[in-house]
This record gives sequence, structure tokens and C-alpha cells, in this order.
Amino acid sequence: MKLNELRDNPGATKKRTRVGRGPGSGKGKMGGRGIKGQKSRSGVAINGYEGGQMPLYQRLPKRGFNKPNRKAFAVVNLGLIQKFIDAGKLDAKAAIDEDALIASGLVRRKLDGVRVLAKGEITTKVELSVTGASKSAVEAVEKAGGSLTTTAAAAE
Repeated sequence: MKLNELRDNPGATKKRTRVGRGPGSGKGKMGGRGIKGQKSRSGVAINGYEGGQMPLYQRLPKRGFNKPNRKAFAVVNLGLIQKFIDAGKLDAKAAIDEDALIASGLVRRKLDGVRVLAKGEITTKVELSVTGASKSAVEAVEKAGGSLTTTAAAAE
């Protein structure tokens, strides 16, 4: 493969419709905007407008709540840890902690801690110490002969 042979997959990119570029384009003259009226002019934004009637989004009650002090964890799956061990980016013989995960590039930043989930399979015996882990992740690591310790008070 050479640089001049690089191509995107067929259908991966779509040509932008050039509006108002003559009758041959199929979108010429009015450019798909019809004749006259507010919507044919530029600078019009009337999506939620209902002719002066109270718009639907304002008539419905507010719902939900976002906890202002919620914790955000960096999530790591067991399958990815196994993949990094196989690739030699993580050393399974040494204890793997959050700093080792960051150094390997598996986790970008710690946030409020690293949480391990059980997606994928782990076959190597590893010693993990992280902020949190799901019960199934702890079971999977112990089944492979390793240990998973959590530093969070309420790990689950």
C-alpha cells in the first residue's frame, strides 16, 4: 500500500449539496426554500415557535435532577486490561495500580478514581488495586487466580 493508494471506504463520505448553483444542480434558483415568506429569508430560527401559543417544551413540567457533587470514575474493562497485558504494555507480574494504568495509556486521567468492570475475559493472574470494582469483576479476577482490592469505602 502506498500513500497515493489510500482511499476511504465506499460510502463513508457523502458530497455536500451545493445549494443555489444553477438549474442543473437540481437545487438552483430558490435553493429548496420555496417562494417568499419568512422561511425563505436568511437568519430565521422558528423551530419551537407555535404562533404565539405557549410552546410544548414550556408547557411540560421539568423533570430530572443532576447531582452537583457526583463522582466521575474512569471506567476500565477486564478485557482491555488483558489486551494490554498481552501486548506487553502492562506488567502482570507487578501489582497493577491506577498509576500503572495511566502510564500504560489504558486510562487517560484518574478523575475521582478508576473503576473496573467485568466486560471481557481475564485469563492472567493479576494483582489489581483500584478505587472501585463491580462484584462480577472481583469474581472474575479471583477466578483467574489473581486479587482485586478496592480503596473506596463503598466499593459495592
